[in-house]
Formats: sequence, structure tokens, C-alpha cells
Amino acid sequence: MSEISNHSLINEFPEDRELIHQLKIENPRFARMAAEYHDLDHQVRGLESRSIPTSDDNFENLKKRRLLLKDELYAMLKENHSGS
Repeated sequence: MSEISNHSLINEFPEDRELIHQLKIENPRFARMAAEYHDLDHQVRGLESRSIPTSDDNFENLKKRRLLLKDELYAMLKENHSGS
């Protein structure tokens, strides 16, 4: 069995650990999106690690939504780097 990758925001952007924490506290939109990203990542990793029946379409849609959120969160991180 292959190893399941952890795509948590901290693992994806370790250099931005403090900024992620700060934005979760100060920016309600970022906090909501980060929470949704966390939930989606948890679902995807759960489906990858267990034999839970799901359609390929559902699985791919979860992964696509997670990627879209990650891109949006990354853009917000970069925006806050330049605004610092």
C-alpha cells in the first residue's frame, strides 16, 4: 500500500506557518476557507486510506475542490506577504 500524502496547509506551506495561524485569527474568510480545506483534505485522505465506497466522480470532485481552495489560500498568503 502506498503512503498517503498529508496535504494540510502547514505541510503544503511550512514557511508560512505563522502567517497561516495569524490569518486564521484575523481574517474570517481565510479561516472559513482553511477550515473547508482541512475538511476536504481529511475526507480525501480518509477515502485514500480506507476501502470506503465512493464514485470516481465524487473522489475527483473532492480533490479538485481541495486544489482550488489551496490555490485561493496560497494567493491570500502571497497577498499578505507583499502587504507586510
